[in-house]
Amino acid sequence: MASPRLETFCCPNRDPATQLVLDYEPNIFSSLCIGSGLFSLLLTIVQMLPKVKQGFRKQSRSTLPKPSSSKILLLVIVCDLLGCLGIILRSTVWVSSPSFVANISEMNSTSVLHVAFCVGSAMWIQLFYSASFWWLFCYAVDAYLVVKRSAGISTIVLYHMMTWGLAVLLCIEGVAMLYYPSVSNCEEGLEHAIPHYLTTYAPLLLVMVANPILFKRTVSAVATLLKGRQGIYTENERRLGTEIQIRFFKIMLVFMICWLSNVINEILLFYLELQPDMNGDQLKNVRNAALITWFIMGILNPMQGFLFTLALYGWTGWNIDFRLKHKEISFEHLSSTSAVESDRNGRIGSFLNYPGYIQDPTKAQMENSQQTDEALSMLSEGSEASTIEIHISSELPHLDDIEADDESTENLEKQKLVK
Repeated sequence: MASPRLETFCCPNRDPATQLVLDYEPNIFSSLCIGSGLFSLLLTIVQMLPKVKQGFRKQSRSTLPKPSSSKILLLVIVCDLLGCLGIILRSTVWVSSPSFVANISEMNSTSVLHVAFCVGSAMWIQLFYSASFWWLFCYAVDAYLVVKRSAGISTIVLYHMMTWGLAVLLCIEGVAMLYYPSVSNCEEGLEHAIPHYLTTYAPLLLVMVANPILFKRTVSAVATLLKGRQGIYTENERRLGTEIQIRFFKIMLVFMICWLSNVINEILLFYLELQPDMNGDQLKNVRNAALITWFIMGILNPMQGFLFTLALYGWTGWNIDFRLKHKEISFEHLSSTSAVESDRNGRIGSFLNYPGYIQDPTKAQMENSQQTDEALSMLSEGSEASTIEIHISSELPHLDDIEADDESTENLEKQKLVK
């Protein structure tokens, strides 16, 4: 699992609370981490592999251009997979080589290999899970900005810079302060480790607090956006808004399930460290709760990637398509080319929109409708019914227009008959 206690474990003079959880059934705990990690890793890969197409809906979804949100969520899953791989590797070494782990606990150890593996594996896990948290925060920000029509696909570069920059900076800063003056002789006491815990849990707590607020504001903005599409708020718009709200709820539900135990465990361990005698009988229930949440972390932390794929796409099945799809690749190339041309035309249209230039109101309405459909497609990507409904509803003519055309046709026929 991902916990700042992993980096603290690399210090031979670690604190008593860390020693408590690491000494309790280490082989069973590492085996649970390996099992949970392998289960999540394999099933996530199966989920993300291309499947044999079944029906009109899957064909329609595969031919739609991918919005920026799908790229962000894919990066979240990739970071989870890399972090899960680090957990599997570290736990495998712990189970297969107990002497390797025991050498880390020796004071003034001169084995560079043991220390390098301990620090390297811990930083690997922290880095990629921290990046996953930052990407989730960027997803919430991007969803809100796109609905407000203040951002587009170009901001993905800014998200890359912010995510990887902050993840690397916080990871290096926290570890450097934890291992001062050296890994083999870390400072004793709780004070020197506090900056490391803050840098680890800052992105985690940010997602827990900020994402629900941003999602709530996005849902409110979506309702306004849907009303502005047709001027009315029909059952289709209401159902689409509900699906987007459910999508946000699933994302936060998976995140809370996987990481709330980390926060609870850290609070319990800090409470034990502040006690004069943490082994007293009056603290037995607190110690048991800390050990239980410790094992829950080992099971749920590696499962985030797989649970995210279930929440976003549902179970995609085992029907993997191993064939090369030359036609689809060429079609996707044409789609991307047309998307670039459409974006270029949109920029030209915005450039021509200066005082004195008269713009066709029908064309402006079509552009606004297209922007609205793109924003809604971004939020509902992964939901087959809602995505298809957006594009079909934007392409089908209104019933009033059909009736007006029928009436005009009948009038023309009557005039011909009179003549």
